[in-house]
Amino acid sequence: MRLRHRLPIGLVCACLLRCPAAVQAADPAAAGDSFGTRMSRADADLRYWLQNMYTFHRFSVEEVAAATGLTKEEAATALRAHRIPQPGRLVRISETAPLMVLPYPGGRHPRIGFQEGAVNPQRDTKLSVFTPWDDKSYVVIDVPEAIWSNLGLMYLAHTHVPTLWTKAHIELPKLDWRRRRDGSFFSERKLPNGVSFATRAIPSREAVRLEIKLTNASTNHLSDLRVQMCAMLKGVEGFNQQTNANKVFAPPFSACKSEDGQRWILWAWQPVNRTWGNPPVPCLHSDPKFPDCKPGETKTIRGWLSFYEGTDIDSEMRRIEQDPWLFEIAAGVR
Repeated sequence: MRLRHRLPIGLVCACLLRCPAAVQAADPAAAGDSFGTRMSRADADLRYWLQNMYTFHRFSVEEVAAATGLTKEEAATALRAHRIPQPGRLVRISETAPLMVLPYPGGRHPRIGFQEGAVNPQRDTKLSVFTPWDDKSYVVIDVPEAIWSNLGLMYLAHTHVPTLWTKAHIELPKLDWRRRRDGSFFSERKLPNGVSFATRAIPSREAVRLEIKLTNASTNHLSDLRVQMCAMLKGVEGFNQQTNANKVFAPPFSACKSEDGQRWILWAWQPVNRTWGNPPVPCLHSDPKFPDCKPGETKTIRGWLSFYEGTDIDSEMRRIEQDPWLFEIAAGVR
């Protein structure tokens, strides 16, 4: 069933299109660290993040303070000074609008449980995808959460098991998403060993299409390139029970249904390696695997997040699996 999208159109145009600097890379020297805490010195940049947190993610003043590094009093003053709209304002129904996607601002842990397995989650790789039926609910996708190879753990979007870089006492720079004129989001990270990965997220009315290109500019042959892609459900009302009983795992799909069984969230990546869910979080995983990557090569994986209203989830998964975005990768066309 086609879903009607709730889009805070006035505010999106005001804050996202007029403030492109808001999603440029943050100044590392200005950044703190507590659940992704980062302080913006630029006035327009601070306004963007205040709107992101308070109006869209419905953060409390305390959470805004935690995410920005401001005191509670400073956060309250900033919200008033920038005339940040109250949550739920400027919302109207649109049949043709793309799904609402925003950078996840940090400050609020995206997991319910097993937080000890994701200490200090970084916002660098996280996007919030708001549901088309409830403007308060959103899925936090971590793209990627982790990248493994024959060399070891090359990237992790939080602190848990040691990475190649924590073992070498190398701190990776903090990054933020860049928003392009076509409404897509882009991020690129270059690792100390010459390997880099670039992520695109392309919202449309029916889905968010995702792509990661990994480029090997090192001298090492890379194999066993397993990637963890996590879709966290803490912020989605009716989907955030800490169980796998409400989920279906049918590679490449991990899907979660609402309490009444009438709505679904679908998460898929190709070429898929494993689908699973972690009940304490709770989350969906569709974890892909890059083909082996020789020095000088670039390899691609693609993903999909969408929402479905109905009960025939099997037919919906079959339909999506034939979409060229996923099918080309699964078939090895690209």
